[in-house]
Amino acid sequence: MTHDNRPLFAANWKMHKGPVATREFVAEFTSCYEPSEDRRVVVFPPSISVEAFRLAAVDRPDLGVGVQDVHAEAAGAHTGAISASMAVEAGAAWSLAGHSERRREFGDDDRLVSRKVQRVLASGLLPVVCVGETLEERDSGALTEVLERQVAAVLSAVEHKAHGDLTWAYEPVWAIGTGRTASPEDAAEAHAIVRNALAGGAGAALGKGATILYGGSVKPGNIKSLMEAPGVNGVLVGGASLEPGDFAAICKCPLG
Repeated sequence: MTHDNRPLFAANWKMHKGPVATREFVAEFTSCYEPSEDRRVVVFPPSISVEAFRLAAVDRPDLGVGVQDVHAEAAGAHTGAISASMAVEAGAAWSLAGHSERRREFGDDDRLVSRKVQRVLASGLLPVVCVGETLEERDSGALTEVLERQVAAVLSAVEHKAHGDLTWAYEPVWAIGTGRTASPEDAAEAHAIVRNALAGGAGAALGKGATILYGGSVKPGNIKSLMEAPGVNGVLVGGASLEPGDFAAICKCPLG
């Protein structure tokens, strides 16, 4: 795959918006956001709404769609789960892996996240690998240790030739859904740690060229300062992405 280094604006809807609400969102969002060649937009709806999004946005090839999670196995007796191949069949092109809510609520540890990334890559999906620290880890001075461990676990499980296919998302767990946002300086510091970890594990070129998103209470009011922070190549938006107007405002953030 050829790495696309355009800034990426991604929406994670979490457990919101079924197929009907998804179609309504696409209709409103596309009325206030025009295609822009200098950036990418990807939406991660619940898996049940992936096909609805794809069909509603059939005339907007600039809008990508992905799933929020896949099972580490290709198929089997795993009630309630979806496979990477099912996601592809439904029209997804992307998949999140290792989101903090998956780690916290479903027990996705570093090893399982790495296996899921392997499965995502094998299916032809593009992974967005989420890493980040809890407030306790940050306050105890473990920020670097946590991020380096999470990055290393994935890099060691993925073939070197696929390292360039990985997009990363730094999400301070303490800033997700709390209204508390990392400052641009906080984001720059963490992104530098992730970038250095990538350079150490996969080479300087990857460390320099990797796309690293910031996620954690991103809003129209703070998007400009976050995008101006050194090393931030885009955002993974939660709550603000549920409102078409707010997400459109975020996606239209001036670049440069």
